[in-house]
Amino acid sequence: MNPQKRPLASHMAATMPPSGIREFFDLVIGRDDVVSLGVGEPDFATPWKICDAVIDSLRNGATSYTSNHGLIELRRAISTDIATRYGVEYHPETEIVVTMGVSEGMDVAMRAILNPGDEVIVPEPCYVSYKPSVVFAGGVPVTITTYEKDDFKLRPEALRAAITPKTRALVIGYPSNPTGAVMTGKELAQIAAVAREHDLIVLSDEIYAHLTYDGTHTCFSSLPGMRERTLILNGFSKAYAMTGWRIGYACGPAEIVNAMVRIHAYTALCAPIMGQIGATEALLHCEDEMRRMVSAYDQRRRLFVAGLNEIGLRCFEPRGAFYAFPSIEATGLKSRAFAKSLLFEESVAAVPGDAFGPCGEGYLRCTYATSLDNLKLALERMHGFLEKLRGGSIAVDE
Repeated sequence: MNPQKRPLASHMAATMPPSGIREFFDLVIGRDDVVSLGVGEPDFATPWKICDAVIDSLRNGATSYTSNHGLIELRRAISTDIATRYGVEYHPETEIVVTMGVSEGMDVAMRAILNPGDEVIVPEPCYVSYKPSVVFAGGVPVTITTYEKDDFKLRPEALRAAITPKTRALVIGYPSNPTGAVMTGKELAQIAAVAREHDLIVLSDEIYAHLTYDGTHTCFSSLPGMRERTLILNGFSKAYAMTGWRIGYACGPAEIVNAMVRIHAYTALCAPIMGQIGATEALLHCEDEMRRMVSAYDQRRRLFVAGLNEIGLRCFEPRGAFYAFPSIEATGLKSRAFAKSLLFEESVAAVPGDAFGPCGEGYLRCTYATSLDNLKLALERMHGFLEKLRGGSIAVDE
């Protein structure tokens, strides 16, 4: 009698849904005619100053491991940059760790602060990795819906209502992926007051901090009483066009950072030295290049959002990041059906809103990190698609 064969994969891994972003990215592979508004990746190449610095370092043999914390030169540059921009000081030796992008930073941070069963509040729509990071660490994600009528901002009363005796932490991400929402310093201060009142740790994903178009970015740890309970997560992928270099960082209280380093040392050891050298160059010498890219995104933002509204897709005005989040409610289609039909009928790739949480249903995430010509072509094709829908000439598989 043969024993019943057990599954090879864990229940957690087997039941974790795939990323909705990568799903649509995979559908585009091999199709040359597609205008991709899907993956949030700059269309700019990494500034040559960065590449040149890394090439020189390779010629000089810089191919070794680094400290688990990361290169001290990079940590010092990060410390100076945050102090200069936001007035918050972090000790480069004990309060900063260099990670393999913000995604690894978030994963390690969750494992560093959570005990089994701890709850983490996650406002939605949100980036796809937030909830899985909580689950992988043994925690329980508790979601809060944010609404277009509130400009997709987290409201303090909603946060307070979600808190229980098991609540350990809050994740926020502003400017937001996928909505492009931005919260002002005054609005974030209200969230900070609730966090202090209930002794919450705040994990603030600020990867789009430099891509703030109206007003200035507020670093969450700069708010009164928040430095000692906030972990800032940031990196170089978006503002410096360094997605493939996989360099991020976390800044926060030494107790949390040291716990992260212990986990990071066993799982990643250290981020690649080449990427760390490039990131150091970015902070020290590439401010002008970064600002030029941000200015281009702002121009694209204004053109694309206006175009979406003109063709009949109501679009909330994104004030940060490089995403538009138009409503497709007027079409009567579900997000996934709309996105697939748009791809196969008109060769425009976007991500269905429900990839970012159930409350994203009825929306579509479109990145405008592509050329003006591509955005104009995408709008033309999307308009044609909508006209076909209105005329009933497209049979959509729900």
